[in-house]
Amino acid sequence: MNKHLPTIFSALLTAAALSFNPLARAQTAATFPSKPLKIIVPFGAGGIADLTARTVGAKMAELLGQPVVVENKPGAGGIAAGDLVAKSGPDGSTMLLMSNATAVSENLFKTMPFDASKDFAPVTTLGFFDIALITKADSPYKTMAELLAFAKANPGKLNVGTINIGSTQNLAAELFKSIAGIEVQIVPFNGTPAVITALRGGQIDAAVEILGPVKTQIDAKAINALAVMGLKRAPSLPNVPTARESGLPSMNAASWNALAVSAKTPKEIVAKLHDAAATALASPDVKKRLADLGVEAGSSSPEVLGDLLKAEIKRWGEVIARANIPKQ
Repeated sequence: MNKHLPTIFSALLTAAALSFNPLARAQTAATFPSKPLKIIVPFGAGGIADLTARTVGAKMAELLGQPVVVENKPGAGGIAAGDLVAKSGPDGSTMLLMSNATAVSENLFKTMPFDASKDFAPVTTLGFFDIALITKADSPYKTMAELLAFAKANPGKLNVGTINIGSTQNLAAELFKSIAGIEVQIVPFNGTPAVITALRGGQIDAAVEILGPVKTQIDAKAINALAVMGLKRAPSLPNVPTARESGLPSMNAASWNALAVSAKTPKEIVAKLHDAAATALASPDVKKRLADLGVEAGSSSPEVLGDLLKAEIKRWGEVIARANIPKQ
């Protein structure tokens, strides 16, 4: 007989007891967290998602009395990171840095090892950040209206750069093209630096990019922001209009980050994580740090985050279908 079988059997019985015994679940939540926590980030170190997770995680660690470690697991549309969290234990110690990229991946890949709407328990949104339509400093297009006028008068002649196909920026450009009813060439690059180099060098006429990474160049007058694509003006650029104010009343494309855990996690633990994250996001130092990154801190109930994810899956699925982007 395998000497490990009694231990394994005992662990299974314990897990089953926690699943069906409300008192046991409450006791587990009362002692949570009893070990360090992890936030799995589906992007590389140094980006907005990573820095958001580290900023909020550090404050949550203070509140929960346990370290919160960020682990970067980039690549494959966030599938590897999501799969790790979906299959993690039901103790709430492994969190996923979720984003609208999670919603995009549900529509971009032929097969997924998890269902984002069913296999995760939403915790809270963390923050929202703007996507901007930008041009180089000496561009002839000083407003979005001027750019749209040229695009409509010259179908196919305008080149708009974004990062890779299927990214939030790329799909925002596709949505912009569809809503505006214009024929433009959307040119993908392998990262933001390559997009900016091509824009400033005149290889592309405009670009769609997350505001945070290009804000310093906007401030330095090296590039222009013609419009932001969300529902309201960016707090850091109050004089830059929204696309809705600039002639596209149905345009709405912004990015967001959030926290989720395995769907097997007891609600009591989800609530404890939510309260810690919401308290962290309300603290002035966290709000300022995120604002410096171009992120507007904002918590939500788990239910609101769940509704947001479902709505984003539907919306970006429609954009992908209209753009005829093949599933990978």
